[in-house]
This record gives sequence, C-alpha cells and structure tokens, in this order.
Amino acid sequence: MWKFVSAGNSGGNPLLHSLNNNKGRQTWEFDATAGTPELRAQADRLRENFTANKDKQHHSSDELLRLQCADRLRAKKYAPPSSEIPDQLTPERVEAHLKGAISFYECLQQEDGHWPGDYGGPMFLLPGLIIALYTTGALDQVFTPQHKVEALRYLANHQNADGGFGLHIEGGSTMFGTGLSYVMSRLLGMGPDEDLTKRAREWMHARGGATYITSWGKFWLAVLGVYSWDGMNPLTPEMWLLPYSKWTGIGYLHPGRYWCHCRMVYLPMSYVYGKRGTCKETPLTAAIRQELYPMPYSKIDWNAARNQCAKEDLYYPHPLLQDVLWWVLYKAENVLQGSFLRRMALAECMKHIHYEDENTRYIDIGPVNKVINMLCCWLEDPNGTPYKKHLVRVADYLWVAEDGLKMQGYNGSQLWDTSFAVQAIADTALLDVSAACLSKAHQYVEQSQVVEEAAPPLSRYYRHVSLGAWPFSTRDHGWPISDCSSEGLKAALTLAALPANKVGDPIPAERLYNCVNVILSYQNSDGGMATYENTRSFHWLEILNPAETFGDIIVDYSYVECTSACITALSAFRKQYPNHRRGEIASALRRAEAFVRSIQRPDGSWYGSWGVCFTYGCWFGVTGLTALGHNYHNDPAVRRCCDFLAIRQRKDGGWGESYLSCQDKVYSQLDGDSHVVNTAWAMLALLAAGYHKVDPTPLHLGARFLLRMQQPTGDWPQQHISGVFNRNCMITYANYRNIFPIWALGQYRRLILLGEEEIRH
Repeated sequence: MWKFVSAGNSGGNPLLHSLNNNKGRQTWEFDATAGTPELRAQADRLRENFTANKDKQHHSSDELLRLQCADRLRAKKYAPPSSEIPDQLTPERVEAHLKGAISFYECLQQEDGHWPGDYGGPMFLLPGLIIALYTTGALDQVFTPQHKVEALRYLANHQNADGGFGLHIEGGSTMFGTGLSYVMSRLLGMGPDEDLTKRAREWMHARGGATYITSWGKFWLAVLGVYSWDGMNPLTPEMWLLPYSKWTGIGYLHPGRYWCHCRMVYLPMSYVYGKRGTCKETPLTAAIRQELYPMPYSKIDWNAARNQCAKEDLYYPHPLLQDVLWWVLYKAENVLQGSFLRRMALAECMKHIHYEDENTRYIDIGPVNKVINMLCCWLEDPNGTPYKKHLVRVADYLWVAEDGLKMQGYNGSQLWDTSFAVQAIADTALLDVSAACLSKAHQYVEQSQVVEEAAPPLSRYYRHVSLGAWPFSTRDHGWPISDCSSEGLKAALTLAALPANKVGDPIPAERLYNCVNVILSYQNSDGGMATYENTRSFHWLEILNPAETFGDIIVDYSYVECTSACITALSAFRKQYPNHRRGEIASALRRAEAFVRSIQRPDGSWYGSWGVCFTYGCWFGVTGLTALGHNYHNDPAVRRCCDFLAIRQRKDGGWGESYLSCQDKVYSQLDGDSHVVNTAWAMLALLAAGYHKVDPTPLHLGARFLLRMQQPTGDWPQQHISGVFNRNCMITYANYRNIFPIWALGQYRRLILLGEEEIRH
C-alpha cells in the first residue's frame, strides 16, 4: 500500500540536506505490509471507481491521502448537519457546517502544520523525468515496479478518447502530450501494440508524426536519441556570455533578464544542447525511433522539422523575426560546436546550475529544470555527488492518488495553501474549534519563512533578495515570491492577533520587517508587482519565446494577483505597525492601486493569470481596492466588477468557470454543476465590496449552493481544475476545495447573518 510520508520522518539520507529538518517535505512510499486488508481493498475500489468515471471526471480527489487519514476522520468531533438545507439560513446552521468542514480539514493536516495535496495536472512533466532517468541508467533505481505500475495507470486514466494525450489532464490531445506520453509508456515496459500505445501512435501518425512535436518535446526526444539534434532550433549556451548591463543595449537579451522559470529551464537545456547530451542507443530506443514517425527515420528532413508544430499545440506561433534568428544561429552551430567559446559557455552554464542546485537543496525552482539540472550533473560527472544529491530529491516531486503516480508542478504548494487556510479558518471566528490546527499551522508558517539570503553575490547569479520572504512550498526550496510572501505575512499577522496561549507566540517583528522589505522591493515601474523578481526587460522580448505551447513566459510581468496580495499584506501590516516605513508603504500602495485600476477590463473584470480565471482575478482585484478603503458604494471600479460577477451567477446559486477562460481570455461557463471554488472566490469578492448591503440575495444563493455541495464528512467534492500558468496549462490545487468554501461561508456568516461590519485583511 502507498503511504504518504511528511517532514522529519522522511530524513536520514546523508545526501539529503535541509535547513529545517525537512518541514513540509512530501513523499510517497510503497509498503506491501502497510494497512489492513480492508484498507487495501478500499484503495483498489477507489482506483477502479476513478477509471470507471474518468471520461466524466478527469481530476483525482486525493482519495488515497484521505484514506490514510481514516482513523483521524472517524474520530473527528463534528460533522455537518444532515438535514435539508433550509431556504433561510441562520448563523447556527452555517456554524454547524463550518465546524464540520474545519473538523474534517484538520484531519488532513500534518504534524509539521502544513496541509498536503496534489499539485499535478500537466502531462508533460513525468515523461521528461522518465527519459532523464532512462538516459542516466537510474530508472530502475528510482522507480520500483510499483512506481511503474502507478505511472502507467496514470497514463491509461488520462488518455483521451481519440487516443492522444493533452497538455494537461483536462485538455484536448496535443502532439506534445501524446509524443512524450507514448515514449514514457514504452520506457516503462509497455509494448508497441498494446491498446494505449497503438492508439497514441495512430493519433501521432495521422498528424504527421513526432516531427510536429513542440520545441520542448523535440528537446526530450533528442536527449533520448529518437530525434536528431539537427531538427531543433538552437538553444545557444553562448547567450550566457552576453553582457548583462542594460547600457550595452544587447544586455536586454541576456537570459538573466528572463522570467526566472524560463531562465532556469533554458539554462540546463542550453548546456545539454551545447554538449549534445544523448542517451546511449539501446534496442528499445532504436525501436521507438522508428515508431514515432510515419516515414523511415532516415528520410526525415531535419531542417524542415525545426519549425514544424501540430496545429493542436500552436498557442504561440513563432514570429517571422524569431525564425530568422533561429536560422542564423542554426548556421552558426557549425562554427560554435567544439570551439573555445562553446567550452566557456558550457562552463558558465554549469556554474549557474550548481548554484541553483545548492541554494535549493537540489529541489530547484520547478520540475522541468530539476530534471534537466540532474541530467547536466550526470553529463558532467556520472559518479559525482551533485548527481547523487539530485536522485534523492526526485521523490519530492512525485504524488500518488487514485488516478496513479504523477509529477507535480512544484515540490508542493505547502506554504501557499497553509497561509490561505490560516486566513480562512481564522476568519470564521470559531477559535474553540480551530485553535489546535491554527497552532500547528503557525509552526509551519514560522518554520517556512526564508531567514537567510541565497549565497552571495546575488547579482552574479541574477537572484532577487530572499531574506524575510515566504516561498510557495518549503523553506528548503527557498525561492522568494511576491504573493507567497504577502500571504505568508498576512497569515503571520492573522495569527499574531489571536491569543498566544491558543495559537502560539507571534513571529518577531524584525522578521516581519524583513518580509515588508522584500515586498516593497518587488514593485515595478508600472506600480505593479511581478512574481519572483522585478520586470527586467521589455514585452517585445516575447518574440524570442520558442515554446509554442505557452504564452508570456520570457519576461516576469506585473499581475493583479501579485499586486493585490502585496496591497492587502502591506495594508494589514501598517495597521499593526503604523510607524514602520510609513511613507514608503503609503507611496507603494498608491502606485499599486493605480496599477490595479489600469488593468481592469472594460467589462469590470480582472483576468486571472494563476487561477481559473476571471472569478479568481476579480477576487484579487476587488480585495486589493477594498483594503484601501474602496467599496461598492464609493468606487465605480469595484461596482463594475461586482456587477460583472453578479450577472454570471448560475441557476443553482453558484459560479462555474471553465479553464477555457484562461486560454481564450473570455469568460467561459462550465458545463454541468457550478464549481465550489469559483463560487467561493466570487462570494469573497462580493462580500469584500459590501455588495451584500445592496443586495444580499446572490450571497444567500451562493452560500446555499456551497452547503448543498458539502459532503457528509465535511469535505467538498473535487471538481474541474482550478489553477493555471503561462495562459494555457492548467494545474491542480487540491486544497482549494476545502479552503475557499470555509473562507466564503465564514465571512458570509459574520458579515450577513451576524451583521458584523469589518472585513479582516
């Protein structure tokens, strides 16, 4: 049986370094003797049930995690009322539902204080890991037979009816998803003529074969030796030798000015490309090489293949100028390969790769660069310690659920989810029920703050300041982020306002000052805040975006979510510390407010870049403005957004938004039932604005919808996917279904049913 393992219990390996005894670390281990026969049988039933319904519900529900918490769930104190939801809700009725919800959610909390959960969704992550492990010869070392069974189960569960695989679990088939999933299935032992592989191959061949895979797909196929490096547009490592200074002009093209996720993927990719790092040929790779294409491998025109891309994948077409640039660099490869300049560039790349590895404890910023960094370390020294340290951190990215084994989009969303959970649970004002879980959560928030800088000199490695920030996941990961720092700060301030004998002593003010320093440092010239770093170049640099599947990835832009999170955090901070950097904070808030207003759409909405989609963006846009004293009555911008949301409420009382809103940038209604997460976001926006003082009916209807959707256990159902990145790829936030209904119902009870006046920020 698969077991979830958290925090200090996962230590003991001398190659595994941690700053805080692995707080927040999430891994899954297989133990054949674990669990009772009844539990193992129940796990099998959960898997079978998912497979039987996979065409209706693509998203797993983290049932194996819940199954592991079965003893705690049976012993929980409260359950929601079982009687029919009345037309007129009372404070007592909503309180009973909230107690059931908090009691359930507390059972999922880990001893270190965080809430674990699935952060999967993209289909292209796990195949890259499998290809890298096969290339380095470590596949059987890292993936046990049980890992392989679950990984193949995951593929089978997420194959589309047409035989292909999507970019993400809910998406239509793409060449990127299908090509890599096909290769993964073969490397894990599946034959070429089994139902899964046969249908996937037919899908590819009907669309021209794997030469039409996206540039990231071409890279992985070339690493495996089943695609020629000549069929790739160059990933020129010499770019890292360009001058960085903006005064040179060309410095704006330096990779150090790219969005960090783009930069940290391009970095190891360019090293592998520069070395032409390729898997040693095996009978299996020789067979795959023939299977991927509808024509003989020897007949492929690799120069033409460089710019081929299936129409299903083409979200961001190459501009003509980019194609011209790739042609020039393609021709230059004849000179650069093996040159002194190439050796200098590769050495520079490895300096940055090692810096990233060491300063993230070999977790790295994300799963793509984690895997390619590992491959680079193996290419540099197959017996070296860096490569071995990488191997022990692979488990940090793997998650097991009833749909199988997947690779997550980060090493988890631990701090992010915990910060939201703290605010949501505290906002219910039910401390008698929640004190214990808030106390544990306080420990995680305190332990996860970044209390040291990355190794100096930061400018040499293009790093932003970290001291005082909060990360998205764990302190060991450590990359600072504007909205995570802000939500972490708000969680700390929320807890500081509660009795210390209930939830623990507040985090010292000096550490909060450090966080404020980081937040202020994120403000861009446009007044907004980007994600990890300031905007370092111009939007026109997007002409270099080679990833046909993703949009707006080259530069780190200001976003409504990041900016609003910083506004609400700084506003909350200055209430408790009114004299700390008063003028700077006031100025930053004025500029941030102006940015939020400037990007509001004519229809009153804000586009959400990190959640689905307009309901998410509207929640942030409204709360950013209301934190500064604006509301439905005194601000036309807030009023327009509330009206935008109100007219999109559905007949069942909820809101339901499809992920198509993200890629099409137009509000798209969800098929079927409304969505509990979208509903909660919409309610939180309306409540913050004071819309209930004008018309409480939409809030009553929304609350009744949430209560109807609550399960007898106190849980809420997992519905469609809620997260997004790079405009076009969806990602899972498994904890949102618990956090946001609790938050919305808590505020609904206090502000409407009890008549309280103040929203707590």
